[in-house]
Amino acid sequence: MVGYARRLFEDVKSILRRNDLMTDIAEETDGEHYLLQAKIRTPEMEMSVLGANVAAADDLDIAEINPANPHLFREDRWQEHFARLRNEDPVHFNELETAGRYWSVTKYDDVRAVDGDWETYSSANGITLGLKEAPTSGNIQTFIAMDPPKHTEQRKTVRSVSAPSNLRNIEPMIRERTAALLDSLPDGEEFDWVNTVSIELTTLMLATLFDFPMEDRSKLTRWSDIVFAIPEPGGVIETQQQRIDELTECVHYFDKLFEERRGNPGFDLVSMLANGEATKDIPPFEQLGNLLLLIVGGNDTTRNTMTGSIYGLNKFPDQYDKLLANPDLISKFVPEVIRWQTPLSYMRRTATRDTELGGKQIKKDDQLLMWYISANQDEDVFENAHVLDVERHNADRQLSFGYGIHFCMGSRVAELQLRVLWEEILQRFARIEIQDEPERIYSSFVHGYSKLPVKVTRK
Repeated sequence: MVGYARRLFEDVKSILRRNDLMTDIAEETDGEHYLLQAKIRTPEMEMSVLGANVAAADDLDIAEINPANPHLFREDRWQEHFARLRNEDPVHFNELETAGRYWSVTKYDDVRAVDGDWETYSSANGITLGLKEAPTSGNIQTFIAMDPPKHTEQRKTVRSVSAPSNLRNIEPMIRERTAALLDSLPDGEEFDWVNTVSIELTTLMLATLFDFPMEDRSKLTRWSDIVFAIPEPGGVIETQQQRIDELTECVHYFDKLFEERRGNPGFDLVSMLANGEATKDIPPFEQLGNLLLLIVGGNDTTRNTMTGSIYGLNKFPDQYDKLLANPDLISKFVPEVIRWQTPLSYMRRTATRDTELGGKQIKKDDQLLMWYISANQDEDVFENAHVLDVERHNADRQLSFGYGIHFCMGSRVAELQLRVLWEEILQRFARIEIQDEPERIYSSFVHGYSKLPVKVTRK
C-alpha cells in the first residue's frame, strides 16, 4: 500500500506509540500488514462508566453535576442538569482522569463571549473534550480546529459552496428529490423517519456536494456516524480499532477521488480541497480532518434537525396547526427548530492564558465547553425556551451554528434543506404522528436520533 492512505496508517501508528495507546503491533513477514490493538480511553468513555444511573439534578450537589455525561442525552435528561447550572453555577468546573480540568459554559452571553474571542479561547487543540495528555502534533486536524491565519486560508477554499448563487442553483434539485421521497412514503403505515427520510435526504445532498458516487453514498453516513461514536458492545462501533480501520477505508476511498479531481477538477468540495492552494499539499491527518468535518457538518447536524422537527411538532401539535394554516411561518420555524433541537451540543475551546470568566479563574490550557444546547435554552434570552414556538420573534439569535470566526459555513445549506422539506411536507401531509419515543444517539457532542417510528396522513 502506497500513497496517501499508507502515510495516514503510519501516522496512526506513530500517534498510538507516542501515547502508549498501542499495546501490541505485530508486523507480518511481508512488512505491509499490521495488527493493532489500540486501547484509547476517551473522556466520553470514562463518563459512560461514571455517569451510568446518575441521580436527578435536584438530588445532586452542584459540584457533582457533569453535563458531559452521554447517558443524560441518550435518556433525554440533560435539561434539568443544565437548568441548575445556568441558575446556580453558569461557569462550572469539572475534572476527569482522562480530560483533566475543564469548564462548562452554560449561559448565552458567556458562550458568545468565549466563541467570539479566539485569541483567548483557541480552537487549535480540538473541538471536543480532549485527552489531558494529547499529542501536540499529528492529530486529526481540520480548519474548524484552527485559529487565524491558517483557519481563514483553508476555510476560504470551500466556502463558495454555500454562496447565494450556488444555493439558488441547487434548490431545484433539492426540491425535486425531497418531493419524490415524500411522495414515496407509505400512507398510514409505520416507518422509521430517521433512515427513510432524514438520512436519505442529507446523504443525497452530501453526495452531490462531494460529487461522490451515488451508489456508495451510504458510506458517507457510516463514516459520519463513527467519528464521535462511543465504543460499546452492540454500539455503532465496538472498539477504537474498528474506528481506525473504517477511517482508513475512508481515506483510501477519498485518495482515489483526490487523484481523479487533481487532473479533472469540478465544482465540488473534493475538487476544491484537492486543488486549493491552502489545502492541496496538507498532510494526511489534516486532510482527513477537513473531510470528516464536511461529512459530519453536512450529515449529522441537518439530519438530526430534520428528525427533531418531526418530534418537536408532535410534542407541540398546536404549532403544526399554525404551520398548516400559515406556511409563511416556515421562515421563523426553521431557525426556531434549529434552536430547539441544537444538533451539536457543544464546542470546545482551550484557554491560551490565565483569564476570568463569569467570576471564575480560568487557567492557561484549561478546556472550556461552550454548551450551545444550554445557551439556546437560556430563559434570559428565549422566553419559555423549552417550547417549540413557530412564531418566536428572536429565534434567529440561536447559537446552534456557533458565533464569530467559526460560524458554520454550511448554515445556509442546512436552512435551505429544512425550508424545502417543510414547504413540501405541508403541501402533502395533514399529520406526521410519532408512534413511540425516539431512540437517541449515545453522545454528549452529537445531539440526535437513531430511530423515530412515525405514520403519515396525507391531505
